[in-house]
Amino acid sequence: MRNLLVLGSTGSVGTQALDIVQRSDGLRVVGLCAERSWEELLEQARRHGVRRVALADPDAAARAAEAWTEGEVLSGPEGLVRLVTESEADLVLNGLVGAAGLGPTVAALGEGMDLALANKESLVVGGELVMALAEATGAQVLPVDSEHSALFQLIAGEPAGAVERLVLTASGGPFRGRSRDELAGVTVEQALAHPTWAMGGKITIDSATLMNKGLEVIEAHHLFGVPYERIEVVVHPQSLVHSLVQLCDGATLAHLGYPDMRVPISFALHHPDRAAVPVPALDLVEVGALTFEAVDEDAFPCLRLAREAARAGGTAPCTLNAANEVAVHAFLDGRLGFLGIAETIKAVLDRHGARPLHSWDSLYDADRAAREAAQELIGARR
Repeated sequence: MRNLLVLGSTGSVGTQALDIVQRSDGLRVVGLCAERSWEELLEQARRHGVRRVALADPDAAARAAEAWTEGEVLSGPEGLVRLVTESEADLVLNGLVGAAGLGPTVAALGEGMDLALANKESLVVGGELVMALAEATGAQVLPVDSEHSALFQLIAGEPAGAVERLVLTASGGPFRGRSRDELAGVTVEQALAHPTWAMGGKITIDSATLMNKGLEVIEAHHLFGVPYERIEVVVHPQSLVHSLVQLCDGATLAHLGYPDMRVPISFALHHPDRAAVPVPALDLVEVGALTFEAVDEDAFPCLRLAREAARAGGTAPCTLNAANEVAVHAFLDGRLGFLGIAETIKAVLDRHGARPLHSWDSLYDADRAAREAAQELIGARR
């Protein structure tokens, strides 16, 4: 029996993970956390017999503590870290969204716990330090993003030096094929209408701007040790090929399947074994055709900005991520236009640049400075 801690249990990844747990005899949930959805979190805790939960939002935690007498409610970022370090979990699924997932990632790896990682920002913000910590403690990082799970499976067993190039696929989001001018007036509702994946608001907007692919390029670099110039992104509207690996002998390996996040989640939770998932087998005759396109970086500059920050290194990826989070939330709140997301990120990167990464404190300082700069820039635009 594997003891599982689910962080972000009320979100898309977390709820699907709990669906997998209910179908498995080998997984037992020992802790749950959410940002502020306390009523849903307590319902999950009762269903899975969990006695300890955490909420990042102190007000939500206070309400949960008043309503729940069957167990303990931990509060705030410190509570999330305590939930991890005191859980005695064998595996931690980090399904939190944004830089808030970094602290629990560090806590889990510091305790030597294997980490099923859906929080790509942990590697974007602090990839060098995170992977060094995993190596030092012997903890395994198992990617949950569909693209990185595909790469993980494709690369497994290949000898050192065999991998020439990684190819990440992008659906293109709801605005595929539009020019930059045509994106000027898009609405929040339009940006949230993803053609193939059902995800939370922030991740869906990242898909619409293609920032998600920029973050995934950085994540792939840290997970697999492949240089940035050998990581490619192509648009694949059908979302059936999740990633490809090009090998030194000219072969290209592809991972295919219908878009269902339960597949990579199940793979991470059961690794090195596999478990049945109620997803239909891919019918290539029914699909008929698979198409691929180049990314239009003039219309979707966030991918280029992410690559530039990645190559700059140091605190630049952290700055990129923080500015993006602030800009995306401003767009969702109606305080910033769609094109203003990339413009804000570029302005913050230009202002702060790449500074040396000496410690975790360097990351927290860069994150705070970037958020303040982004808020200032967005406020000045209004």
